[in-house]
Amino acid sequence: MLAEEIEKLAAETGFSGVVSVDRAGRIEFAKAYGYAHRGHQIPNTVDTRFAIASGTKGFTALTVVSLIVDGVLELATTARSVLGEDLPLIDDAVTVEHLLGHRSGIGDYYQEDPDDDIAAYLLPAAPEKLADTEQYLPVLDGYPQRFAPGTDFAYCNGGYVVLALIAERVSGTPFHTLVRERVCTPAGMTSTEFLRSDEPGPRTALGYVGNRTNIFHLPVRGNGDGGIHSTTADITAFWSALHKGAIVPADWAARMTRPRSDHDEALQYGLGFWLPPGKHTVMLEGYDAGVSFRSTHKPATGLTYTVISNDSEGAWPVTRRLAEILD
Repeated sequence: MLAEEIEKLAAETGFSGVVSVDRAGRIEFAKAYGYAHRGHQIPNTVDTRFAIASGTKGFTALTVVSLIVDGVLELATTARSVLGEDLPLIDDAVTVEHLLGHRSGIGDYYQEDPDDDIAAYLLPAAPEKLADTEQYLPVLDGYPQRFAPGTDFAYCNGGYVVLALIAERVSGTPFHTLVRERVCTPAGMTSTEFLRSDEPGPRTALGYVGNRTNIFHLPVRGNGDGGIHSTTADITAFWSALHKGAIVPADWAARMTRPRSDHDEALQYGLGFWLPPGKHTVMLEGYDAGVSFRSTHKPATGLTYTVISNDSEGAWPVTRRLAEILD
């Protein structure tokens, strides 16, 4: 039934991407659809790497927490103590914990609105100017504080770039390297990397907005708020490693996946992870021009289902149906 439902929906919607269902290490379904490169008619495969947009935030959060475990940072460390005179509009009371939980109240360079046309969004800088973390400073600056730190929840992309900046400065190691060394390597995620959009490399899907690629819509290289590339197999490996304590100690993983804020009636948030109330699941999700991704994991049973697409809306019909069947 599961395979039939996915095949039917993929055909009806013209789905492009990969669907994976894994139960405690046993693959129940894994299949690729559509093209990684439409011009050259290169098909997607189950090993194709896709951008996962804000799914990256979970990796950023774990990178920061790993530095806390090592004693380099604390949850109570203020952003100001690391930023110095940079980004002066960020409230001096904003802490690492506020940033991790989207409770910092800082102004955001990219405020998401579900009613907006994501393809119409223009970056505040040329894509090629956003390759490294420090290059984001001019982009992050100039946005007034929205509310006092800790008093409310507001999803904030800029806050996760600030976290990347903090991690980079206190460790002395480039953020992209930190994620690879502290998350991807211990999790066995051998295909996951911050790739440049102008150097996509092998086994990498181009993102599409209509008939065009998304190269002008996104930074040339992702950062703390999104943009890493991965495979469904790597994402499955990630969930297993997270709950086994391979990335950060298991007690920290539990703290990060405990609800701390309500986003709406359907979603709560921990530290880097979405938590649907009452379903005993943990989620990573990403949405951007030419990118849609959701991975849902049930720690109690080891069930993981992941939908990853190189189209802005492609993942949603499939992941909604999977939720109906598997939740």
